[in-house]
Amino acid sequence: MKVLQINTVCGYGSTGGICVDLATYLVDNGHECKIAYGQGTTTYKSAYKIGTKFENHLHNLLSRIVGKQGYFTHNGTKNLIKEIIAYRPDIIHLHNLHGNYLNFKLLFNFLNEYNMPVVWTLHDCWAYTGKCAHYTEVQCYKWIIECNNCPQVRKYPSSIFFDRSNSSYVDKKNYFTSPRKMTIVPVSNWLASEVNKSFLNKYPIKPIYNWVDHNTFKATQENGRDSYGLRENDFLVLVVSASWTEEDAKYRDLVKLSRLITLGTVIIMVGKLIGITKLPANVIHIPYVQNKLKMAEIYAMANVYVHLSVEDTFGKVIAEALSCGTPAIVYNSTAYPEIVGPGCGFVVEKGDVLQVSLAIVKVQIAGKKSFSIKCREFVVKNFDSDQKLLETLNLYNQMILS
Repeated sequence: MKVLQINTVCGYGSTGGICVDLATYLVDNGHECKIAYGQGTTTYKSAYKIGTKFENHLHNLLSRIVGKQGYFTHNGTKNLIKEIIAYRPDIIHLHNLHGNYLNFKLLFNFLNEYNMPVVWTLHDCWAYTGKCAHYTEVQCYKWIIECNNCPQVRKYPSSIFFDRSNSSYVDKKNYFTSPRKMTIVPVSNWLASEVNKSFLNKYPIKPIYNWVDHNTFKATQENGRDSYGLRENDFLVLVVSASWTEEDAKYRDLVKLSRLITLGTVIIMVGKLIGITKLPANVIHIPYVQNKLKMAEIYAMANVYVHLSVEDTFGKVIAEALSCGTPAIVYNSTAYPEIVGPGCGFVVEKGDVLQVSLAIVKVQIAGKKSFSIKCREFVVKNFDSDQKLLETLNLYNQMILS
């Protein structure tokens, strides 16, 4: 079997890592897999770069000016189509198509004509809205009928001048419902329920959770506290995000939390700081960590993981922390309650930082060890990489044979 995956990145970040995990699994099981990607670089050997750096920058600029994401990179997309024809895959597996690297009209016209099975894993909500990747924070559900007057024009993917949410919605509905054989794969049950309200509900919807490599993400004997000047008796609260800005609600909640935690409690903040020059005295910053083993060490040394984001379609860092035996505290929003199983931590009301601080105290009183076994067992049962990769392979086989 030949599989072609298409995603914004390859081997970088959550979705890029998922693509490489899947490709490696396929190759190890006697299949072929190529990954077509648009942004950055990769070390994965069977990868194809879509477009040029100039095209990507131009796409980004035009997207902001015109207010439409996914309408440019004409030459890059035409060359991708030539690559697909030459490769002749049995399955095309789509992931994130936004990110200034692809012309979705050209791609979906081709997919309709070529008439091959398509799997589309949705890592966010962009595929069925007129613009945004997430909408629960602003409580906008116009996409159920038809997008217009977008309340998030300035947010990703941002538009400087125009609100094109209505025309983009109409285009997406027309093009994204054109393939004859396609299965939609949301990464959580929450997302599956949302997709079922959208125009994509004409296709089979099969949720498959993102997976965790629990052989890598596990409790370790290494104690990394010395590397960061931490004392053995410090109670460590871990927060993780790809990036942090002062405008983010999650950063504002972090600052509030830093004022509520008790003496001897330290917040470990992982991720890139954008425009933040000074942190609270009880917060220690670690730049974004790409190395999985290093990140596993950080998860394992923490006493509790706190997820301060308010909207995600899965929450892979939560599952990774649980896999390392570290209980989690999350908001009661989007897919988060699915990720934290019984006895694995606490779910509190969205934005209630006082409840977060009280949940931290509960972990302190009970002790991390009282949660660790259940955390690990829940991940192995629900997010096992081999199990989820096999589910994906079985889906491929079903679609080819049907």
